[in-house]
Amino acid sequence: MNRQQLINTYITSDPEILLGKPIIRGTRIPVYLIVGFAETGLTPAEIVDDYPDLTLEEVEAAIAYGEFLKERTEIRPRRVG
Repeated sequence: MNRQQLINTYITSDPEILLGKPIIRGTRIPVYLIVGFAETGLTPAEIVDDYPDLTLEEVEAAIAYGEFLKERTEIRPRRVG
């Protein structure tokens, strides 16, 4: 599964849950929590060990979503000329 398929399959947002913040589909676990764990150095397998209700694919989808957002918000210099 490519990155976009992972995101579309496992990540959702519902204004009734966590004020619409992205979550793992079918849970109340926010994507930012998983991304934060990954940024501190935890591997997807370690995150699944800590949150056994999650699958490896769901964790990978959350990390992919975080990477996607980071890419979208990076400031890129404009080419002149």
